[in-house]
Amino acid sequence: MRTVAGYELDDDPTRIDREVVWRFLSTDAYWGRWRGRDAVEQQLDGAWRVVGAYATPAGAAATGAMVGFARALSDGVALAYLADVFVLPDHRGHGIGTALVAAMIEDGRGAGFRWMLHTNDAHALYGKFGFAVPDATYLERSAAQRADVELS
Repeated sequence: MRTVAGYELDDDPTRIDREVVWRFLSTDAYWGRWRGRDAVEQQLDGAWRVVGAYATPAGAAATGAMVGFARALSDGVALAYLADVFVLPDHRGHGIGTALVAAMIEDGRGAGFRWMLHTNDAHALYGKFGFAVPDATYLERSAAQRADVELS
């Protein structure tokens, strides 16, 4: 797994501090505050892959607190969606966000996948990894849409 000065990244789902994820998503994340605790727990349980960033005392094993997180959904073969990437405010500016995205999309089973995501404010970060506005072949139905289509 990747390291960045003073931090280690790990994709072991048993290490994820669910309380840190819940606290951040329910209070700080503009994209996640609508979710209840049960929904967050379901998303963690159903994730294809999760990556946590952990503070690492100098020269010690990664036993520190979780300070960053990323989650992915996938078919496990060719397609994945990157979600809930965050770094706690006191740990920003150390390259952890970049390392989380790199660990998720460039390391491991998803390295050759087509990746998607939604963001309102982190275009520069994701642009480093080739994320761009989709072309004309990409369509999306938002959660708010409902089509009254006659099925026959």
